[in-house]
Amino acid sequence: MSQPLSDDALDQLFRTARSYNGYLDKPVAAGQLHAIWDLLKFGPTSANMLPARLIWCVSRDAREKLAATATKANALKIQQAPVIVIIGTDMKFQDNIPWLFPPMPEIGEFFAGRPDHEVMALRNSSLQGAYFIMAVRALGLDAGPMSGFDNAAVDAEFFADAPNVKSNFISTLGYGDPSTISERLPRPDFDTFNTIV
Repeated sequence: MSQPLSDDALDQLFRTARSYNGYLDKPVAAGQLHAIWDLLKFGPTSANMLPARLIWCVSRDAREKLAATATKANALKIQQAPVIVIIGTDMKFQDNIPWLFPPMPEIGEFFAGRPDHEVMALRNSSLQGAYFIMAVRALGLDAGPMSGFDNAAVDAEFFADAPNVKSNFISTLGYGDPSTISERLPRPDFDTFNTIV
């Protein structure tokens, strides 16, 4: 049976974790990128569809190309971070259902025929993006998820060979520099946004 995590672990994942705007001059190894994937892939998605497609921008060239698609403030963050991750959504995720969900391989056709097919793909890739953030934090790294970029330009630059993949959001990745974050913004108590019925 699972046990509650320690307060230290909960702090690292949630309570004291922050979205970083800048990073220390400390490299992130390729093995750490693999370790992040090896955690986030276990997060649940509908029928194990796993529609997220990640591009890890490590080279200066890749980061500059991505920065060129972003707002001025975000471009600076992208240029300075050790790694940027593009979380994309495979709109033809159903093609992989036969091997990802062997108990019911035919369910891929069911998904493909639904009018909310793209909504389902985006919802589940967004879940995987959230798992990415938590995996990053669990492994002692920091992330800075963001919008503020031209999705069409990112798709043309990074997903040209996979036109069925559309960018969802991007995130910086590295060892966060505490001097780049401000005071924590408000987090409401339970009764503000929750109802038990």
